[in-house]
Amino acid sequence: MAVSFKTAINPGQASPSPLGSYSHALKVGNLLFISGQGCRDPKSGIEAGLTLDANGAVVAYDIEEQTKGVLENLGAVLTAANLGFENVVDITVFLADMNDFQKYNGVYSRYFSMENPPARTTVQVAKLPGRNYIEIKAIAAFAD
Repeated sequence: MAVSFKTAINPGQASPSPLGSYSHALKVGNLLFISGQGCRDPKSGIEAGLTLDANGAVVAYDIEEQTKGVLENLGAVLTAANLGFENVVDITVFLADMNDFQKYNGVYSRYFSMENPPARTTVQVAKLPGRNYIEIKAIAAFAD
């Protein structure tokens, strides 16, 4: 009989369903590895901060609203693991446009204004899943 060294953390209806074969997060030892979070609303499944034309195509997006949606979804995963934003030790941010950095950073700083914010890397990518213009993955730590 195999002994599992990892435990899946899935927040159920508090977070959007995964778009593929992956867990929202995996607990391994005292670390929680959180999959990239987008800004889809858990109830409607629609991405936050979009302006759509009559055909449903994106004509504009609000990176601040998208960032808030991403961080709320990240918060739901943390809550499901009985953790909070203060437990996050590392963040990787994927932006569709680095010109959005200042606006996303303004929203981000409201969630991570603690004395020791997490380490962070921000990169621009060519495309993100769905109608997301930002995605955030994270690593959090459980207290010993």
